[in-house]
Amino acid sequence: MEIIGIDIGFGFTKATNGTRTIVFKSILGEATDIQFKGGILGETSPDENIQIEVDGRCYFVGEMAERQSNVRSFTLDQSQFFSAFAKQLALAAASRLVGTFMPIGLVTGLPIGYFKEYKDELAKLLKGDHKVVLINNDGKREEKVIKINEVRVIPQPFGSLFNLMLNDVGELGDKRYVREKVGIIDVGFKTADFTVSDKMRYSERGSRTTDTGISRAFGMIAGKLREKTSVNVELYRLYEAVERGNIKIRGKEFDLKGPTEQVYGQLATAIANEVDRLWTDDWDIETIVLTGGGGAALAKYLQPLLNGQVVAADDAKDARLCNVQGYWKFGKHIWARGIVTPPTTPPA
Repeated sequence: MEIIGIDIGFGFTKATNGTRTIVFKSILGEATDIQFKGGILGETSPDENIQIEVDGRCYFVGEMAERQSNVRSFTLDQSQFFSAFAKQLALAAASRLVGTFMPIGLVTGLPIGYFKEYKDELAKLLKGDHKVVLINNDGKREEKVIKINEVRVIPQPFGSLFNLMLNDVGELGDKRYVREKVGIIDVGFKTADFTVSDKMRYSERGSRTTDTGISRAFGMIAGKLREKTSVNVELYRLYEAVERGNIKIRGKEFDLKGPTEQVYGQLATAIANEVDRLWTDDWDIETIVLTGGGGAALAKYLQPLLNGQVVAADDAKDARLCNVQGYWKFGKHIWARGIVTPPTTPPA
């Protein structure tokens, strides 16, 4: 059985089979006929040109939708996300990583605040045989059956904990996290998740989901740009601009370094205040794990505000992948512990 982890985020969808990883923006777009596909000076990565047909409807996905679709769909509403986005995004990711009719064990996660309400619905949505069609840059159609035999849905921040404590064959590597009381702060695009693992026992008292994800900061930046330009900049178009520190709108460049410093500082303060309130009785937490793509972006603002020993994602690695790599390792732990994953050939 092939084991994959998929993290279906509001901002990005991430997936891995242990040897290959894919990341794309969680955007769906109406598929249209394109006269010319690919890069003007040569080929682009296949993961930048995802076109998939699911349940008889054809979609551009991720960067392809952002670049080519006249009608694009992106949401921060959880009920709409699970009803209209989750299955399509998960199958778009899975179809890039596995072969047809290959039995799959899939691990995914949900924010703690959504876990009880949506875990069964999400598992039911993903489990089973799914017929999809992939369309490459030449218009060639490849039919696949994504055969998901097993689905395990776990609280999202546990992915980062499993990533730290399990090795690549699903066995315990760092036993420190088994013995300690650990607080986890997982900052994503829409949500921030807080949870406590006390010697691997979940603490409901110390767990909560809030809407203090990085999109709140992006919303404030977009608001400032709208005041200056009268242009509504979609939140998903701010990733690269914020990282670069500037954005051009109708030929005029606007500095984003100052606004970003300000709103990131405000967001970090809100998260730190939430930690102080939520974990007031958990003064014996030994380690705080700061994770998620938003956690990496806020690390320099947030770490000085946290009391205790903080473990943050390695700057040399993509912090967005901490949960999905943990999902995959957990899948190895429960279904194929100790078995080495053979390398796979990426699809064309």
